[in-house]
Amino acid sequence: MANTTETGTTTFLTPSDVESTSIRVVEAPRQLVWDVWTRPEHVRRWLLGYEGWTMTVCEIDLRPGGAWRYAWEHPEQGVLEMKGVYVEVSPPERLVNTESWGEEWPETTNTLVLTEEDGKTTITLTVRYPSKEARDQALATGANDGMNESYGHLEALLRSLHEKG
Repeated sequence: MANTTETGTTTFLTPSDVESTSIRVVEAPRQLVWDVWTRPEHVRRWLLGYEGWTMTVCEIDLRPGGAWRYAWEHPEQGVLEMKGVYVEVSPPERLVNTESWGEEWPETTNTLVLTEEDGKTTITLTVRYPSKEARDQALATGANDGMNESYGHLEALLRSLHEKG
């Protein structure tokens, strides 16, 4: 397994037949990571994936039972949208939500866990699919590459916000 204490590197795992997990360590306090992960004004700046995508919708009702919805546009690749409902909201350490990309993709349950040690926060995001086939199909899309790009944007935003104090 890759070193998950090194910043700037994302580790991707498949801990079970129906799960995928991404782990990224960032040099920022957990509360700041939580805020950047859950506030629309920040999410719009980092959850972008590959170059050329723009987040056009970022709605977050951060409470159990509250809905969220994101949409992106790319001049050549069109529009992507995903939405879900928050199941558990435990700031600043744990967030559980459903996620749906539309009829062609099954709904997943995503669990975010943030742990802090020595001023660094470990982001662990586990996505649970309804089947191994669904997980494998999602991984085959290159979703991990896009997530890695977004984690890079997240880290840059955290660095700039942390420096401002």
